[in-house]
Amino acid sequence: MTALLKRNLKLYFRDKINLLFSMFAVFIILALYMLFLGNVWGNTQIRALPEANVLMHNWLTAGKLAVATITTSLGAFGVMIDDKTWKISKGFYASPVKRWQITSAYILNAFFVGAIMTTITFIPLTLYSIWLGGAPLTVRGYLQIMGIILLISFSNTAIVCFVATAVKTRNAFSTAASIIGTLIGFLLGIYLPIGELPNGVQTAIKLFPPSHGAVLLRQTLMETPIERSFDGVPAQYLEGFQEMMGITYRLGDFEFTPLISVAMLLASAVVFFGLTLLNMRKMKMQ
Repeated sequence: MTALLKRNLKLYFRDKINLLFSMFAVFIILALYMLFLGNVWGNTQIRALPEANVLMHNWLTAGKLAVATITTSLGAFGVMIDDKTWKISKGFYASPVKRWQITSAYILNAFFVGAIMTTITFIPLTLYSIWLGGAPLTVRGYLQIMGIILLISFSNTAIVCFVATAVKTRNAFSTAASIIGTLIGFLLGIYLPIGELPNGVQTAIKLFPPSHGAVLLRQTLMETPIERSFDGVPAQYLEGFQEMMGITYRLGDFEFTPLISVAMLLASAVVFFGLTLLNMRKMKMQ
């Protein structure tokens, strides 16, 4: 299995076009903010707060990282789709290697790619935050970010794995990847502050498990800037800001705590890995 995993990783990182398109959604988000949405807070009182630019940048960074875990994992499964298309997988199944080891190599490849590429994305973004005047995270903060990246990469790999096993051709996979890349920014609530969206859309986002990965990232990345910016500001304004920006989620009187967000991500992984197994059993029977 180790040899297969190394082979899959090499194929992914060797394919520069696939690598580029894996990060395409992140580039789109960056372009949207540079061209259209960069002044989303321009007409609000938030601009008057200290470190407003750092607040905005770190909020956007959390969204970019959440998107990267999904799109890069999806791109990594392109290796599996190509193996199906070119009948290479038949050679694997005819070899002494067990079927579960072959499948695990594809899944671990997607998980490692998602975690690695998201971490690489995080490095320049956090350096830019420091350049803007933001304080660097503590060692605990960086470890917390790495833990969250691993968690959401694991959860999102399960979702993407289900999609990858549900399609059989490269064209179908490319279409699915395009749809996911287009919609994921809306489903994670990162194009606009969630408080500015209709109530029905807000509810859908809050119940969408991957969006809780973005929430956990926001809570960690924005903790220090919020403390500095809202020092001396009445608590009700801070609470309103956190709800509007999707730093905390509420449905009525129910608040999603960090523990609940973690549980939703883990539950999502279990459900979608289970659905993936069902897909694979159907493929064996055909």
